[in-house]
Amino acid sequence: MTESTSPRSVGRPRKEDTTPNVLDVVRKLVRERGYEAVSVNLVASEAGVAKQTLYRRWPGKAEIVLDAFLESASKADGLVYTGLEATLTKYLRGLFRHLEADGPAIRNLIASAQADADFLERFTNRFVEPRAGHLRAILHSALEAGDLPPHSDLNVLTDMVHGAFWYRLLTGKALDSAYAAALAKQVSVAVTA
Repeated sequence: MTESTSPRSVGRPRKEDTTPNVLDVVRKLVRERGYEAVSVNLVASEAGVAKQTLYRRWPGKAEIVLDAFLESASKADGLVYTGLEATLTKYLRGLFRHLEADGPAIRNLIASAQADADFLERFTNRFVEPRAGHLRAILHSALEAGDLPPHSDLNVLTDMVHGAFWYRLLTGKALDSAYAAALAKQVSVAVTA
């Protein structure tokens, strides 16, 4: 009699990773219905997975939604510094491409965060601040390269750039390649004047 050396699995065989499908469903639901209308039950139903599957991976709705939009967000990781204006333009163009697709949903998340202090904290920590960190890293590279005056306040510069694009996002104004280049140019000119 030959014994198997592989362990027996208990219960149903596991499906392949359902995470990409779940995150796609969440983005679709938030875009179509808004953050407030999305629930873990709805996500489970639309994604064709059990609620337990979702709760094994995420503690609740806020985390699933944030992961969905973090996963699709443009990243500045690996962005090589090639001068302030050029690098900032490239960073902003990547960010704006993401916001072109997800802008209305992001506006909805911002609005929802105003009425929910816990979600505001999570949204700030997981969505806003990481992007500010990417921008501060670009500005720090500019400072080290001598492309910014030594007395430059990187936090204020970060707020200036983010303020410009958050304003345009919230007012529905274009966030396109041309605006990315114009904003980067103005920042470069302003800080070296």
